[in-house]
Amino acid sequence: MHDEPKVSRRALAARLAFACAALAASALVPAHAQDAWPSHPISMIVPFPPGGVADTVGRPVGEALTRILGQPVVVENRAGAGGGVGMAAAAKARPDGYTMLMALSSITIIPEADKVLQRAPMYQLDQLVPIARFTADPTVLVVRANSPWKTAKDFIDYARSHPGAITFGSSGNYGTMHVPMEMLKQSTKTFMVHVPYTGAGPAIVGLLGEQVDALATGPATIVQHVRAGRLRALAHWGEGRLAALPDVPSFRELGYPITFLQWSGLFVPAGTPAPVIAKLRDAARQAAADEKVVRTIGTAGTPVLYQDAPQFAAFVEQDAKVMKAVVERIGKQ
Repeated sequence: MHDEPKVSRRALAARLAFACAALAASALVPAHAQDAWPSHPISMIVPFPPGGVADTVGRPVGEALTRILGQPVVVENRAGAGGGVGMAAAAKARPDGYTMLMALSSITIIPEADKVLQRAPMYQLDQLVPIARFTADPTVLVVRANSPWKTAKDFIDYARSHPGAITFGSSGNYGTMHVPMEMLKQSTKTFMVHVPYTGAGPAIVGLLGEQVDALATGPATIVQHVRAGRLRALAHWGEGRLAALPDVPSFRELGYPITFLQWSGLFVPAGTPAPVIAKLRDAARQAAADEKVVRTIGTAGTPVLYQDAPQFAAFVEQDAKVMKAVVERIGKQ
């Protein structure tokens, strides 16, 4: 009877010693895992269907990262809610370096749109860590080549005299194709009908198929159609002329002070270990300078405009402030 407590105490002490040893051993695992990163395939979430800017940039960058890191970087298209579905999935993923996100500037817009709509946020911007920016292009207003509008003036004049007659496609509510058109509507005091799709690719198919009359998107997704004579570019939301479309004026040149950049950048979930982030930053820097990446993205009409994490983080912060004001002006949709 009296020996049992002693045995129990000894057993308990043994169990505690074993547990402490196990905890100490487990504490070493992350360090080893980080040193070995990456040891298996990495998922790159592209929050839009194939054919859009994020996909156009993500695939060649993913191929370069595969070569640089020595593990497959698999592009995973997760479309929906103007990119919100894929971005939320990345924000909530395990922060172990095996999930990354190739996002567009809508990443700063969607949390603000959630506030305006008074709904639970799909994600918060601080749930994601900026790694590198790859491109930053103004969106371009395009119509079909057989449309009656030869210039931006033609387009705006028609929109003013025919309220609601023009339809425009986008990648989703408050996305990077929707917001610039709302800015144009506000600046020109016109009314056009918004038709959201699940991504830029489907929206462009809708324009080509005469389901909508116009849209705004990055040069990478429409330059080939412009060169082939299927689409006509009327104006863009940048500061000067674009190398890929040198004859297309900016809205600022035309007297409308609106600017919108559709940028693409790589993010990882907050909490990703610092050694992994350091390796990924270095790999992203090499990918941005990779000859095949530069050539592939450049052929699509988009130059690489690389920013490393510190500069990119500051850029994202400033862009988020600007987009907050824009979304608040747009209001509920």
